[in-house]
Amino acid sequence: MASQFNEPMFDLLSYARRGPGRRDSLSPTDIRQVARTAGRTPEVMVKILSRGANDLTAVRKHLDYIGRKGKVDLETDDGEKRTLDELLDDWDLDLDETRHQSELSATDGRQPPRLVHKVLFSMPAGTPPAKVLTGVQNFCREEFALKHRYAMALHTDEPHPHVHVVIKATNEQGLRLNIRNAVRRQWRSDFARHLRALGVPANATDRYVRGETLSGKLDSIYRANQRGQSTHMRERRETVARELKDGKLRIEPGKVGMLRTRSEVREAWKVVCDILVAQGQSDLADQVRQFSRNMAPPMTEKESIAVQFVKQIRGHSERERDARNR
Repeated sequence: MASQFNEPMFDLLSYARRGPGRRDSLSPTDIRQVARTAGRTPEVMVKILSRGANDLTAVRKHLDYIGRKGKVDLETDDGEKRTLDELLDDWDLDLDETRHQSELSATDGRQPPRLVHKVLFSMPAGTPPAKVLTGVQNFCREEFALKHRYAMALHTDEPHPHVHVVIKATNEQGLRLNIRNAVRRQWRSDFARHLRALGVPANATDRYVRGETLSGKLDSIYRANQRGQSTHMRERRETVARELKDGKLRIEPGKVGMLRTRSEVREAWKVVCDILVAQGQSDLADQVRQFSRNMAPPMTEKESIAVQFVKQIRGHSERERDARNR
């Protein structure tokens, strides 16, 4: 569902293409986007949480979590503060669940459709929490008002302020909200735009544009890793440790694609620099060149873990040496 206020997404790789699809000019909006990216303006995060959205018990558990068991307000689309029970009763999710179960009664192996979508909006540490909340409120009002019911809660118990939003998947007319990758990318852009309107430096670009190669983890893996309980990450670290001990780190097949994408990104930034110079933006072109040169080498997850191991070993050795020299 596109808003009339949406800014066109900046497509960096279109500047590296050959033939008629190649871009040869930068709009004022593009130039502002390039300046934010080269200046490393803080990036917004919009994460779609995948699990626990298909049955009422799981939805209740999630709402109880984001409401911190009644200690944090659940603000709804009508601007009111609701308790968990009031919200569930108002949204008639029990009726949606019953209807879904009835529709699937004659099928085997199909998972019921989502009752809600769970979305996390976040900014880096140091961003004013009140402005993050206002930015999400403005985004949701523009995107969902009179279309889909939603509720949100601001969390400030971690360094990065973030807002959990729960959106009813089916609207009053029976139409379902589907969040595809293109929609999520546009939501990031729109969220950043709302934050900038509040005076908060905010940017929304794809990782590859910034020279970042490691993808985000599934929410369950991410949170388990934060608690030190991620089986996935523990197994990955054990594999890397064994391979380092054997003297050979097996590089993942995805490394070839990473290197190819990095080459295309550097070529695209070079073209952008040439266009900036032609359009009288020489200072920004110099900043972009420096930005491109300073991109970290592309690394797979295993390579990143290996680098962390090496740093830990070196740090341990340095501490032992310092202790002996005292």
